[in-house]
Amino acid sequence: MSSVLPPSTTVSSPRVAIVGGGPAGLMAAEVLSAAGLRVDLFDAMPSVGRKFLLAGKGGLNLTHAEPLPAFVGRYGERADRVRAWLRAWSPQDVRAWADGLGAATFVGSSGKVFPHEMKAAPLLRAWLHRLRRAGVHFHMRHRWLPASLGAAHLPLSLRFATPQEEVPVAADALLLALGGGSWARLGSDGAWVAPLQQAGLPVAPLQPANCGFDVGWSEHLAQRHAGAPLKNVVLRCTGPQGESFERKGECVLTATGLEGNLVYAAAALLREQIRARGQAELTLDLRPDRTLDELTQALARGRGARSLANHLREQAGVHGAPAALLREGVTAAEWTAHSRDAAWLAGRIKALPVTVRAPRPLEEAISSAGGVALEALDEGLCWRAHPHIAVAGEMLDWEAPTGGYLLTACLASGVVAARGLLHVLGRGPGVQPPTLS
Repeated sequence: MSSVLPPSTTVSSPRVAIVGGGPAGLMAAEVLSAAGLRVDLFDAMPSVGRKFLLAGKGGLNLTHAEPLPAFVGRYGERADRVRAWLRAWSPQDVRAWADGLGAATFVGSSGKVFPHEMKAAPLLRAWLHRLRRAGVHFHMRHRWLPASLGAAHLPLSLRFATPQEEVPVAADALLLALGGGSWARLGSDGAWVAPLQQAGLPVAPLQPANCGFDVGWSEHLAQRHAGAPLKNVVLRCTGPQGESFERKGECVLTATGLEGNLVYAAAALLREQIRARGQAELTLDLRPDRTLDELTQALARGRGARSLANHLREQAGVHGAPAALLREGVTAAEWTAHSRDAAWLAGRIKALPVTVRAPRPLEEAISSAGGVALEALDEGLCWRAHPHIAVAGEMLDWEAPTGGYLLTACLASGVVAARGLLHVLGRGPGVQPPTLS
């Protein structure tokens, strides 16, 4: 027979149900339990933090050490809302929190912040140990049935599907941290979108963010150079409203187009340009360390009997995949006519035009854009129509590039949403999570 978790009968110990065991949900659990509330965390997967662990396989990038104004600017159109989250839980707070869990951090050469062990598992184990010691109850393989939200009357009557049966749960407040729509196999499948829309909560369609883009390379380039990195190049593009993007970094040629951190950083502008115009235009500066005049003069030096490939390698330092890119989108006749023109070659090296036609599918993206409309939530991330329900993490309508920005904002939103519920429940503004003793 199913056991029902009853709502609190005293003011001193409200019960909060958290749905989702990613960074936002776990951070919310820490804030709420530290304030003396009874916290039950539910997740459909066998264990929590699965995407967090996957992100840590290549070295857990917790946050970034750049100045806060530049940090906030990474959140694009949602910078003003996210700035408020970061006031509650800053990048420096992330580092102090990790240090308190025994995961001392350091700043890498790029400004990214990592734990010294470069792994997520030790930090997650220490975090879960602290949460259990604080009284947080974990319920794994409990898939929330959003239809049970109903009219959100108090006490909230929730239902969860388990491998054995459906389990009814009553709670004084609910915090949703179900993730976005990428990496469905790790639990973030976006199945909550339609039910929440039906319940009256506005949700923007989920879209791929931090994703690759299709270009449609020639068969030769796709077969010979897929997987080749383009290092120390500058990507430039313009958004549909005239927003400009320019950054130096690294990306990778794929069989269908481009991906990698540099492309991810421009993904929002490229995606919106495609939505508005059907395609997006960008340029790649393959040799940002040399000026156009320098390259033109070098390529104008006598080529003699040398092949163009050798000439480009010796005079411009362009070879392999970058050299093959110079031929893309150019007819044989145009190539024959211009390949001995030093100014033309230098111009392509400094501003290689690339047309991207579509983002890769959502299931391939590192994260997703879209989600619960922030306008429907108050400053504490509580639903204005039903303040006992809060939302946090990637299921909110915001996005950020990789580099620690995603994780920092997810953690910060968990803090803000938890404090929002504390206010609604009459428990004040909330408290900072305790340090590990």
